[in-house]
Amino acid sequence: MESKFSIYIDINKPYASSMFIRGFEEILLRNLNREYSHIVILCIGTDRSTGDCLGPLVGHKLRYIQGKNIHVYGTLEEPVHAKNLKSIIEEIERNYRNPFIISIDACLGRAESIGCISIGEGPIKPGAGVNKKLPEIGHMHVMGIVNISGFMEYMILQNTRLSLVMKMADIISAGIYYNLSKLANRNLEAITLKK
Repeated sequence: MESKFSIYIDINKPYASSMFIRGFEEILLRNLNREYSHIVILCIGTDRSTGDCLGPLVGHKLRYIQGKNIHVYGTLEEPVHAKNLKSIIEEIERNYRNPFIISIDACLGRAESIGCISIGEGPIKPGAGVNKKLPEIGHMHVMGIVNISGFMEYMILQNTRLSLVMKMADIISAGIYYNLSKLANRNLEAITLKK
């Protein structure tokens, strides 16, 4: 099996935002090609748990991104979570022919990895950290390691620091917006972010 390429960024290091921008661009350009008709940003998580709200926060920050072929699913107002993920995937498949899907989610990991963002090729397995079996999704993914794994995962997610999740959401949303704007300019398609 071919190994997937991924990049890790520690949000507490200097120039974390610039490193995310470069890493996201590298993975995006390695995988995006003209076969894809749309870009779908799928932000997974719930606003009911501090540790699991990374996806909805990123979706909230990107919700007004405008581009002919760019679409955002999963916001604070309309989150994509375990109960509706399958139906949202079906909706995406109905609405767009061959979309390129960028999946965004929070995850649990080793203590030394807390505060790191992983950008990688291929799908994510939402809910894996809390032993939920959900469909894999994404041509590339962005995952924020928000807390430690290994025991009482639901309690750990509920007791995650919001400041950490917000900092990750700021870096991820700004980096995605920057890269998609650059891509759109290269393709002479207007993309703007409404206030």
